[in-house]
Amino acid sequence: MEKLFEDFSLGLFFWQAILFIALILLLKKFAWKPILDSVNDREEGIKNALDSAEKAKRDMENLQADNQKLLKEARAEREAMLKEAREVKNKMIEDAKGEAQAQANKMIQQAQEAIETEKNAAMGELKNQMASLAVDIAEKVVRQELSNKDKQNNLVASMLDEAKIN
Repeated sequence: MEKLFEDFSLGLFFWQAILFIALILLLKKFAWKPILDSVNDREEGIKNALDSAEKAKRDMENLQADNQKLLKEARAEREAMLKEAREVKNKMIEDAKGEAQAQANKMIQQAQEAIETEKNAAMGELKNQMASLAVDIAEKVVRQELSNKDKQNNLVASMLDEAKIN
């Protein structure tokens, strides 16, 4: 180190300082500025890419939230439709049961009316036959009774007595 101080030359130091400053200025103009500009551009690009990625992430979260909301709405709508379909089905079944019951009651009523009509017709026919049979029997009895003159007179007398009493 001592030798360095002994060989020190002020002129050489001056020229080396000027060359060093010139080298720094040349490097600043031609090397550092483009290198720093490319580093800054790269940093800006990375920053923009990170911002875009963050924005895409937020957009994806919003889309997922919207999808979840749509799914919930679709499920709720499906449940409402199923409930309405069940209610319509139950109503149709109840209506069909009521209509079937009404038809059955109507048919039973018609059958009872038909039975009653047939019964009355049969009773009327039976009465007519009984009346005809009674008239036939009475006719035969009266012929036999009236075949004799004394019996005729006794019958007329008894009828007159009964008519006077009543």
